[in-house]
Amino acid sequence: MADRRVTLDDIRDAARGIDGVAVRTPLQSVPELYAEAGVPVALKLENLQPTGAFKLRGAWTLIRRLDPGARQRGVVAYSSGNHGQAVAFVAQRMGVRAVVVMPETAPLRKVEGVKRWGGEVLFAGTTSEDRYAKAMAIAESHGLAVMPPYDHPDIIAGQGTVGLEILEDLPEVEHVAVPVGGGGLLAGIATAVHALKPGVRVTGVEPEGGAALNAALAAGQPVHLERTHSLADGLLPLSVGRITFSHMLGIVDAVTVTDRAIAQATVWLHRIARVLAEPSGAATTAALRSRAIVPEGPIVLVVSGGNMDPATIAALADT
Repeated sequence: MADRRVTLDDIRDAARGIDGVAVRTPLQSVPELYAEAGVPVALKLENLQPTGAFKLRGAWTLIRRLDPGARQRGVVAYSSGNHGQAVAFVAQRMGVRAVVVMPETAPLRKVEGVKRWGGEVLFAGTTSEDRYAKAMAIAESHGLAVMPPYDHPDIIAGQGTVGLEILEDLPEVEHVAVPVGGGGLLAGIATAVHALKPGVRVTGVEPEGGAALNAALAAGQPVHLERTHSLADGLLPLSVGRITFSHMLGIVDAVTVTDRAIAQATVWLHRIARVLAEPSGAATTAALRSRAIVPEGPIVLVVSGGNMDPATIAALADT
């Protein structure tokens, strides 16, 4: 079941399921970026979700599709922040227990976000592997259902609803840029876009210090990195997912951006576009502004999340 192929019908079912739960986020045109790029540019504002990031789409889809008995026993997630907040939010809405294992280095804003939605927070190391190991142990000892952050068909289907909305709201789009960590959002968007309009280019954007997708595309399979590092804390798994990669192979490309470009884009979005984006969510804007991406037609930049304290953005100006 976990290896089943996500189809357009799966994504459309997910879209029906999240109606009234997730926000149908707007596309915001940005004249200043149009002037820089020479083509129309729009931001897909997933930072406007109730939990501040796109992860709500996948978390709701996965938990909604759980066996009712498993759902009532509760769920456990391992997350650097945004997935954990989404799982906590969904669990609270459905009246089930949610445990979230987070890194010891998790931003306080994201930890508080999980707690705000009723999630029980536990900490484990600093890597995705540390979090995974502790979550699996908790699942075994407490009988909780595991909520993978990206490598699951239901997560991919839920995130793919972003792609449906982009094509519905901007049929003339020729290029979609997506921040990529484990690949759930990119896999979902690419699956939806390729099914409906295969001529649209879909590009994953990742930090130079966490270029797991670029490594996977070069090798033809997921590659385990020894370490990752970037201020874009949501884009730092040691490898893209096996299931997500199988959905991306052959239909996406990837670029990297520096932390300096990400910091500058985060500040620029806040000051010029009036968009509160966390560094992970600003990665696509960084790619466009640094010319890691040079679009030939209308492009959508997915702003994947905005769980960022506005007071800390000014400090990035000196990065």
